[in-house]
Amino acid sequence: MKLILAIIQPSKLDAVKAALNKVEVFRLTVVDVQGFGRQKGQSEIYRGHEFTVNMLRKVQLQIAVNEDFVEPTVNAIIEAARTGDEGRIGDGKIFILPLEDVVRIRTGERGPEAI
Repeated sequence: MKLILAIIQPSKLDAVKAALNKVEVFRLTVVDVQGFGRQKGQSEIYRGHEFTVNMLRKVQLQIAVNEDFVEPTVNAIIEAARTGDEGRIGDGKIFILPLEDVVRIRTGERGPEAI
């Protein structure tokens, strides 16, 4: 089992959800997050004054999958979240972490069956 954490542009969320549905990944958690990477923020103008916003709004997807679904899930996210053919800075990142155990609260099931 793996936990996939994907940080993407908020505008790409609907496209990523549709791509995940195509590869039969239906369970995910979406969290609004803020941060910055290579973009190092951006300059904005408010009432004639320029200021730097260095915490950019992003969306984090948390997806627990069995081993067979790791590559299809990652590929679907990349395909839907990338800007253009080659992508742009700020498109996001995907982290794949080992998932030791999962427990379904309602039934007490554990492991892959609980996903």
